[in-house]
Amino acid sequence: MTDQRKAMMLALGAVLLWSTVATAFKLALRHTGPVQLLAYSSLVSLVVLAGIVTVQGKWGLLRRADRGQLAPVAALGLLNPLAYYLVLFAAYDRLPAQVAQPLNFTWALTMTWLSVPLLGHKLRLRDIVAGLVCYGGVLIISTGGDLRAMRFDDSLGVALALGSTLLWALYWLGNARSKLDPVVGLLVTFVVGTPLVFVYALLFADLNISGPGWLGAVYVGAVEMGFAFVLWLTALKLTTSTARIANLIFLAPFLSLLFIQFVLGEPVRGATPVGLVLIVGGLLWQSRVKNRDNGSMA
Repeated sequence: MTDQRKAMMLALGAVLLWSTVATAFKLALRHTGPVQLLAYSSLVSLVVLAGIVTVQGKWGLLRRADRGQLAPVAALGLLNPLAYYLVLFAAYDRLPAQVAQPLNFTWALTMTWLSVPLLGHKLRLRDIVAGLVCYGGVLIISTGGDLRAMRFDDSLGVALALGSTLLWALYWLGNARSKLDPVVGLLVTFVVGTPLVFVYALLFADLNISGPGWLGAVYVGAVEMGFAFVLWLTALKLTTSTARIANLIFLAPFLSLLFIQFVLGEPVRGATPVGLVLIVGGLLWQSRVKNRDNGSMA
């Protein structure tokens, strides 16, 4: 099997896993609170990532890393898992999965906007148009298609879901500058962030969790925060066409609707696929234009 074929298989595996997490979030949140879910899923993820680093024989990379490499990555633990997942789980706790998931998917667009002040990138007309298309889809989904009444499922929940895109974009912009191995870097952020999550839980909530809640935390920690990322990062490392692999992620929100409908049992409203097509279409068009400008083949 060629490296490119392996990359495609790994990337599709990651996409399939990520397609289940919106349903997993909602099922887990039926039995526990956002803070408790984050605490135990972060702990599970920490164990999983440590195991993966062990299997891959990468502890030496961590030992050889200097303070200048470790400090910026460790600081990112404030964003992931602490701030990002606190906000994201709170959004899922308030919103239907079919609303929270597509809104959170616009983080790539948020990253484009943030790269202007943070990285000095120029905002092009196509970025503005893509933004208008994507946020038009956000408006359709968050209002259930009732644009005249402009009634949102939950205004705070919508704000939290969109706020999570800001935190996730900041995390990836910061992570892009890291020279550490991606899996090792992810482990470092969880080594720092997981204890902070438990401190937050002890100060502002509690750590009580039921059996079903614990099972949900295990799944979220192992899949969303662990194996899916490793599969995706490995695929990007093996591929001969980053653009071709990156475009597979646009399958995730559509597959997610199938799990939401048939596993979670949440009827998908007619407005949701319409808004999702606008969001994904805007992001896909923007990414393909960028790939063409950079000479990449999608």
